[in-house]
Amino acid sequence: MLLPSPLNTRVCATLIASLVAGISPVRASTLDEDRTRGDIQGLFEIREAAVKFIAAENLKDGTKWQVMEPNRKILVSTCAVPLRVTWVAKSYGLSGPNVAVSCARTVTPTTQKKWEVFVPVSR
Repeated sequence: MLLPSPLNTRVCATLIASLVAGISPVRASTLDEDRTRGDIQGLFEIREAAVKFIAAENLKDGTKWQVMEPNRKILVSTCAVPLRVTWVAKSYGLSGPNVAVSCARTVTPTTQKKWEVFVPVSR
């Protein structure tokens, strides 16, 4: 009888977890329902970080930027440190203005050590 190797067992477990995680955002019918759960960072919290950043920028500069929704297909690991938000440089070649919500360190164990999600903004 052939027993699966520990490596194959881990690969299968990771694949199954990824498939389940990939399905779970589909269940969230609105961004408000897409909250952080387990090893998956919620897009709600990512957007909220962008909203707070843009509110401070609007207050500082007298502008009226509004935060749009991040791409609902994005799936990132839960962040272990506070989210950081900055403007995305025009040199990135995006079709419009965006802010980057980034995570410098994810919870362990994960293959994704850090991430950055671009969130579009409009006037």
